[in-house]
Amino acid sequence: MATRPPYRLSDFDFELPRELVAQRPASQRSSSRLLHVAPSALHDLAFDALPQLVNPGDVMVFNDTRVIRSRLFGRKPSGGVVELLLERIIATDEAWMQLRASHPPRVGGVVDLPHGATATVLERDQRF
Repeated sequence: MATRPPYRLSDFDFELPRELVAQRPASQRSSSRLLHVAPSALHDLAFDALPQLVNPGDVMVFNDTRVIRSRLFGRKPSGGVVELLLERIIATDEAWMQLRASHPPRVGGVVDLPHGATATVLERDQRF
């Protein structure tokens, strides 16, 4: 039996221009676009081309997740702006977030968020 080399996360890296990311569904669903990834090329097709691309035995995976607004802006006590990007909700009062600021808050630092909410930096993770 032939073995397939393991995939690397970098195998899935690609450039996607911001203007090509759908912000809302197409007014006519049948006019939605479909990116066909062939072994040697990428093809920009209309979604109604899908039936011609599916072969017996193919597996289709449907993603029915919803996009949530995950970018917040807050302020440090010094007044500096902090951009927070939600990565994963861990508990009702805890989340992994990427922070971007000229001087990111340290562990224990507090960020004032909209509507009177606050966020406290519990730890730093070098992955971000």
